[in-house]
Amino acid sequence: MVEEVKLLGMWASPFSRRIELALKLKGIQYEYIEEDLKNKSPLLLKYNPVHRKVPVLVHNGKPVAESLVILEYIDETWKDNPLLPQDPGDRASARFWARFIDEKLSAAVRKVIMGEEREKALEEYFQLLKMLENELKDFFGGESLGYLDIAAMTVAFWFVNVQEVVGVEPLTEEKFPILDKWICKLQDMDVVNECRPPKEKLLPHMRAHVEASQSAPK
Repeated sequence: MVEEVKLLGMWASPFSRRIELALKLKGIQYEYIEEDLKNKSPLLLKYNPVHRKVPVLVHNGKPVAESLVILEYIDETWKDNPLLPQDPGDRASARFWARFIDEKLSAAVRKVIMGEEREKALEEYFQLLKMLENELKDFFGGESLGYLDIAAMTVAFWFVNVQEVVGVEPLTEEKFPILDKWICKLQDMDVVNECRPPKEKLLPHMRAHVEASQSAPK
């Protein structure tokens, strides 16, 4: 049976890019479908009627939504090049910290973007980054990329660019040596760079998003 794999995504979405990277690491052939999130397609509304957002993986007609759920689905469906650790404790830890990134860190970044109590929001953001670095010093930087590396791409490229857009001191080697070393490693990997939007295109997109967020009614 020929497997049909489609990915509904959006070029600037870090969550879509996560899935692209996982599919490439697994060597899975797929069709990519770009979505306009301001004019959502009938296909997206059909396959993700609850949240109506990307990414959505469609495998032999069956949709799977939410990026972390999709990553686990991919890992369980295609066994080669496993993404999650084999040890149950390590696997649970990877899941925990992936959700920490998506929930805690993402919320802190949103506060920075909104510009309200910027100093307090930045302090919270950097404390969370340091917490991530301290806990994950033995997790990042393995010989091959895994589930948590893929989840943390949001930190490596999107959060760092947000800092540049809003005029915040960037993540530095002096303050975050482990994260900085890990980011440099990612930047040297061709498969990762294939899944990164070009910075010259991403920064204007982010600036527009930040301006829209800050001017929206509170």
